[in-house]
Amino acid sequence: MARLPNYLRTHRRRYGLSQAEVAMLLGADSGTKVSRYENFIRMPNALTIFACEIVFDQPASELFAGSYEAIRHAVQKRARRMLKQLDALPDRQSKKHLRKLELLRAIVEAKPNTAQRK
Repeated sequence: MARLPNYLRTHRRRYGLSQAEVAMLLGADSGTKVSRYENFIRMPNALTIFACEIVFDQPASELFAGSYEAIRHAVQKRARRMLKQLDALPDRQSKKHLRKLELLRAIVEAKPNTAQRK
């Protein structure tokens, strides 16, 4: 099942907050930014994402589930490509090289986030 880019509207409504009230909690000037986030027009910056996590007491990976999944897939794709490039290098047994391979394999093999909702 495809996930929405974010679930901010769901959480805002659950707590009976207006967009202006959420904007105030996030440090934004008006509810317009919150509306843009909720309607997938704009992606908040990292500081705002952390603030959303605090306000709604939910992990960012759940609040922004669809975006998180798309980013995870893109990173895994790049990690697979990097693995192939590193496998072609001559010095494949150095500690540094082996650490890189370990990290890249962990990225590629990572399962979707299974953080539990509160």
